[in-house]
Amino acid sequence: MKHIAILGSTGSIGKNTLSVVGTHADEFKIVGLAANRDVDTLEQQIRQYRPALVALNEPTAASQLRERIRDINCTHVLAGTEGLQAVATMPQASQVLDGMGGSAGLLPTLAAINAGKDIAFVNKEVMVMAGPLVNAAVQANGVNLIPIDGEMSAIFQCLEGARDQQADIHRLLITASGGPFRTTPKETLYSVTPQQALRHPNWKMGQKITIDSATMMNKGLEVIEAKWLFDIELSKIDIVVHPESIVHSMVEWTDGSTLAQLGPTDMRIMIQYALTYPRRLSIPVPRLDLMEARTLHFEPVDFEKFPCLSLAYTAAEVGGTLPVVLSSADEVVVEAFLDTCIGFMDIPAILERVMDAHEVITDPTLPDILEVDRWAKATAHSIIKK
Repeated sequence: MKHIAILGSTGSIGKNTLSVVGTHADEFKIVGLAANRDVDTLEQQIRQYRPALVALNEPTAASQLRERIRDINCTHVLAGTEGLQAVATMPQASQVLDGMGGSAGLLPTLAAINAGKDIAFVNKEVMVMAGPLVNAAVQANGVNLIPIDGEMSAIFQCLEGARDQQADIHRLLITASGGPFRTTPKETLYSVTPQQALRHPNWKMGQKITIDSATMMNKGLEVIEAKWLFDIELSKIDIVVHPESIVHSMVEWTDGSTLAQLGPTDMRIMIQYALTYPRRLSIPVPRLDLMEARTLHFEPVDFEKFPCLSLAYTAAEVGGTLPVVLSSADEVVVEAFLDTCIGFMDIPAILERVMDAHEVITDPTLPDILEVDRWAKATAHSIIKK
């Protein structure tokens, strides 16, 4: 039986992971749970799974949780970044699933790797901000780093059996649904509301990633993630719009062959594969019916309508701390858009201003990355206020 700790247990990835665990109760045991501030959901999860250790990033929320579960003696509650890292490194866990979004997942993920834990992760921001540091830690500790995000999992699966054949890869094709505004004229995007941007046509996700999908920043971050995760040149990574979201991504080889991973739009498939790798188990999800789908469409990306993509490619090409700036500032501007403080097309405009103001550190250390993360968020806040 595999013992698992989940970072971000109250979000959509965490809930789907617990659904997978519930389907295979004889395969998995939950020993640790961590979240940001959702006391209600975490209390329910504690009462169902009885983990030994839980943590909430927000200290006040952790205090409330302690009071609520005073009748449960087997679960210890911690708070803050130290609490998240404690869950990520707990001796009982053999694998840590990182379902936390944004920069908050960086330190717990690195702590888990350095503690020798296999990692299943959806937090692309960790690879965007610190890909070289993460890869070095993975190599030093001999752990598995298995992506859950649909596109990265698809490429990971297409590369099975060919891990040492990067030279034979012609290109990676990352598919994109196109989001809710794939057919919307650019001039209309200036008046888009958060409610409209949150209506993703294919996937049910958290608010941050759904807005990133609407701006297509999500694909830009995936380009940077893929560069580090698969040790591939930026020139060999392309994005293709695929509205049906049936082909989750593809690998094209130098001999002209292309391998694709297809499946229904259900994150539980990717999550379960990451937890059972390299095995595959049955899972009660809808099966892909190609006779019903019948036709698959592919379109080029509109870089002019979605300028976040160009910003991401620029950050990837420059490297150093510029991807940190892009990812960290994006957290701030997306929150500001959701709070209706800025418009939809202000998102790329503000990100570009923050990037232009940054003096790039070419080979950053972890303290450098943490300081740039703080600077980027503060600078984005300052621009929004002005």
